[in-house]
Amino acid sequence: MDEDQYRSVYREVNANRCVFEKALNNRRCDCSRHERFLLATREAVGCLSEASLANCTVFLDTLREKSRFALRETLIDGPLPHNKELKVQAGGTLALQQHLFPEQIAAKTTQDIYELVNIALSKYANIADFPYGELVKGVVHYESRPKRGK
Repeated sequence: MDEDQYRSVYREVNANRCVFEKALNNRRCDCSRHERFLLATREAVGCLSEASLANCTVFLDTLREKSRFALRETLIDGPLPHNKELKVQAGGTLALQQHLFPEQIAAKTTQDIYELVNIALSKYANIADFPYGELVKGVVHYESRPKRGK
């Protein structure tokens, strides 16, 4: 299966593609609203709730935009290169979890993105009001893999 054909079938099969797919596939985050499936030996993630997907999309788009300067990007008009996208997804959600639950400061994974966004919405009432200054710090300090020693 060539890459164009794969993408075409992927869009047909997965109408509600999870925007946090990279972080979920990297096992840095989890979500109670996700659904995993295999397509051409690749693992893909879909969202079971359109309302959740809408909230997550707004949150991730806003987080990308707020992280633009820290990631040294002048324009972000979609997903970033893989490692930067993983930093935004996993680093941003970990930082939000640590902000809302300071007792989980040492956590290396996010337990449930859906619940995290809903708890933050109940506290801040609007996704635009989330503490993006703190979240961007989490994006900057996030390491997708530990650096190898020589």
